[in-house]
Amino acid sequence: MRPTVSSTEVDRPFGDAIGLAALGDGRFRAELGTRFTVGPKAHGGLLMVLLVRAGLARVEAEAPGSAPDPLAVSADYLRAPDPGPVHLDTEVLKLGRTVSVVSVRMRQDDRLVLAASVTAGRLPDDGVRWSDLPDMSAEPPPDATDPRTQGVALGVASACELRYDTPTFAFARGEQAPPVLRGWARPIGEPTDVLFALLAGDIMAPTVFNLGGSIGWAPTVQLTALLRGRPAPGWLRIEARSVAVAGDWFDEDVTVVDADGRLVCQARQLALSPLDR
Repeated sequence: MRPTVSSTEVDRPFGDAIGLAALGDGRFRAELGTRFTVGPKAHGGLLMVLLVRAGLARVEAEAPGSAPDPLAVSADYLRAPDPGPVHLDTEVLKLGRTVSVVSVRMRQDDRLVLAASVTAGRLPDDGVRWSDLPDMSAEPPPDATDPRTQGVALGVASACELRYDTPTFAFARGEQAPPVLRGWARPIGEPTDVLFALLAGDIMAPTVFNLGGSIGWAPTVQLTALLRGRPAPGWLRIEARSVAVAGDWFDEDVTVVDADGRLVCQARQLALSPLDR
């Protein structure tokens, strides 16, 4: 688990963005910066990380020395917060030797913006008995696309290293394709860890952009992520796909694999589609 004091280093955008200040009684304060953003709003994946950090800090406070890992987080996005201060309130629902569960509420200007349940425990250290994962190279190939050159997700893309699999990045070329995107991501100036793997579960552009029509904000309504292991150093490979797009809604399943080929995060969300109907 990361320390609860924010770093002042300027070359660690992710680490600097997830600092928490403990206020006592299970309450924390965080500052949403302007780097991890989508348009004018704070990035949803970064908000998940802050919720998890608050939950883990509460477990550690209740059971000193436990050093819990995040196992799962389920969040409802009630309102989209702006850059600026937020407060997080935590409540322990269960404190156990194997699994602990904490409720976390994020507020901005006294308005509830996110509500989540964080499950903490210990991630496995043993080998993988079976897996069925996307077939992707461990690192982005030379022809991978840097989204900064395409004007896509400039806030997030400037706060970490992000590359897209060019064949699936159809919407950036004005083309249509199935709602599947693949890519690679890693933090700048610090090791890849489990919290960045959680962020990677919501780092890709919306898959529905490949279907054509309007390209705009696709707000997440509900997102559940499972953390499956501590990532090895290096790039994370990411596959995001939609199963159904209907009316205002679309789903998105994301698989995150580390440099050693091990599953480290699975995420599923329900979101509102910006597509023309």
